[in-house]
Amino acid sequence: MSHLATLDTSLQNRLPASALTMFDAKANKKLSFETIAKEIGREEVAVAAMFYGQARASEEDIKKLSSLLGVQHSLLEQQLQGFPDRGRTIDMPPKEPLIYRLFEIVQNYGYAYKAVLNEKFGDGIMSAIAFSTKVEKETDKDGNNWAVITLRGKWLPYSRF
Repeated sequence: MSHLATLDTSLQNRLPASALTMFDAKANKKLSFETIAKEIGREEVAVAAMFYGQARASEEDIKKLSSLLGVQHSLLEQQLQGFPDRGRTIDMPPKEPLIYRLFEIVQNYGYAYKAVLNEKFGDGIMSAIAFSTKVEKETDKDGNNWAVITLRGKWLPYSRF
């Protein structure tokens, strides 16, 4: 794989110590989030969110990550034992509750989405102009309703100049 997400050093002071530990090990092993996710039995974005300190790792996750990344279990356990400090990079939340929740999703998983998208497509952005979205309602077997939001944007690679 030619595109692997790495840690943006400008974020280091806003992320937990575990981010540097795990991103260094990820780079040394040349692992994608997709590969890590398959190996530990989690979704890609969930794994990337753990790397950014935006999702909590279970004890099972820590054991599997330690083995896969070649990081001492006690170190990862110590670094990942607390609760995530989500959304540290954004100061201004929207006021409307539903919009706030959508904002919260991007706030919590934005860097994880970016990392996975960069790994899949390279350096670029998802268009919000050549773009479509849909909202679907899904009802589970217990009668709980779930909102399903699909975002579909054309990938725009950055131009070299």
